[in-house]
Amino acid sequence: MPFEGDNMMGVKRNNRSAMLRILHEKGSMSRKRLAETMKLTPPAITKIVAEMLEEGLLREGCAVTSGSVGRREILVELNAHAFCALGVLLNLRQAILSATWLDGSVIFSEAIPLPVRAPAEETVDALAARLLELRREYRLRDERIVGLGIAVRGITAANRRGVSDSFGAFAEADIPLCEMFEARTGYRCILSNNVRSLLAAQMFLSKDEAGGSQFFLRCVDGIGAALSIDGQIWHGVTLQCSEIGHIPVVRRGGKPCSCGKSGCLETIASPTAILEEAGARLSPEATPVLWQLCGGGSGRPTLSDVFTAAASGDNGAATIVDTAVHALGSAVKSVIYLIDPGKIVLYGRMFDNDYFLARFFTEMREGMDARHTVTIEKSRFNHQLEDKAACLLAVQNFFQNGGIQA
Repeated sequence: MPFEGDNMMGVKRNNRSAMLRILHEKGSMSRKRLAETMKLTPPAITKIVAEMLEEGLLREGCAVTSGSVGRREILVELNAHAFCALGVLLNLRQAILSATWLDGSVIFSEAIPLPVRAPAEETVDALAARLLELRREYRLRDERIVGLGIAVRGITAANRRGVSDSFGAFAEADIPLCEMFEARTGYRCILSNNVRSLLAAQMFLSKDEAGGSQFFLRCVDGIGAALSIDGQIWHGVTLQCSEIGHIPVVRRGGKPCSCGKSGCLETIASPTAILEEAGARLSPEATPVLWQLCGGGSGRPTLSDVFTAAASGDNGAATIVDTAVHALGSAVKSVIYLIDPGKIVLYGRMFDNDYFLARFFTEMREGMDARHTVTIEKSRFNHQLEDKAACLLAVQNFFQNGGIQA
């Protein structure tokens, strides 16, 4: 392990960073309380606060009575709407361009459809141009933009500046996305995997980064996951930690997966897999209730249709759901026994359905011993993180840098 000291600028940056995180997580505080919390002297806190007030990062709030003598102290708080961040979330078939304030509240969000295996060069050209148009439309000043976050599907490059394999989102591999967006926008870029970005946003908005571990399971079209340990996102040696959707569960004869393998969990238990199987089995004999819900075969089943049919006694639809639930539950139970997380967070449209959620919880209870109890809960930000996650990569980098623009 390399050991190195920190110069005065590093100390200053760390102190400013700690203050930003504390005010974000705890809310407004007096200078005295900040000094106690950060274990710094009152003069040191006064100097830091004065600098950040002048820069517009902080603002003074109301005065409160402190101590037995009734002294009035002025609270300071994060000036969340003084600065903002831009974001690009890149999923399969869609990009989301957005901007948020420092507290994660959304300024704008726009979904852009993309072709499967989109050409990287022309896609980045179009997205960067539209992002700059939106920035002008919403009159966001350059000096108040702290950076551009990029959340991308697939395996990120070793230098965390690009994507080595997007699992079908882009036509090419090894794409230097940060350099490409920086050249077209002029903003410093921070990049991460899309699901790890969602977990980071979940933690930031929940204000619980400081401790514990959690496993974040996302089922939207495919299946993705991310893991935090002691409040830190875990990437893994090859930056492929928690690729649960691509665990091989069918040894022979499995369906092809977007990752290039076959028989992955995603080909059985994802929303897309459930819909594909329901469409293949759709008939008045095999799935009678689902057949009626689809207008006698004139339409294609939706995920809600499949769950409604299964809950209504359609054995064919119930078999499809149970197969998916068993495969997904088995994978998550393996995670519990392997890493013993404090919490499992469920994210995605499948978990909005009461029937599916009940079947999943029933599956999760089977085969588990009393020693392996873990909180399993649906994210309270379900469907809300895609608009914010990429932007919050830049916000959290800004906080880590002490609010000092790179």
